[in-house]
Amino acid sequence: MKTPVTNRDQAKARARELRAELAASGSPVSHAEALERVAGELGYRDWNTASARLSNEPDVPLQVGDRVAGRYLKQAFTGRVLGVREVAGGAAFEVTIRFDAPVDVVEFESFSNLRTQVQITVSAGGVSAFKTSDGAPHMVVERTSAGIV
Repeated sequence: MKTPVTNRDQAKARARELRAELAASGSPVSHAEALERVAGELGYRDWNTASARLSNEPDVPLQVGDRVAGRYLKQAFTGRVLGVREVAGGAAFEVTIRFDAPVDVVEFESFSNLRTQVQITVSAGGVSAFKTSDGAPHMVVERTSAGIV
């Protein structure tokens, strides 16, 4: 599998990819057979079981325990997601991130203000709506690896 499959739409997209790959290699299969093969890749007995177990909901961009990286107030960081709460019907997420190393949120050389944790609202794309005075988003964050389940 090329990308993780966590919902029904992604599984169907993977079935279309698989069907195209097999057709290109000279072994065409029906869409139903491609769905069955995707179900097998995901560890399910058949497509009906996979379809029932996979969510209809879109993938949540960040989950508790995820390793993340990005920029906070223009400073690079890595860290771990401690909390996620959906807001605005899924259009945004309030996330709490603990940084691996403190992030200096002050640009002045004369003093520092180190943050070890932040709670901020970001879009489904991981970008905050609030911006610094020069137009940079307060936070840009992306998942680097899924949390331990």
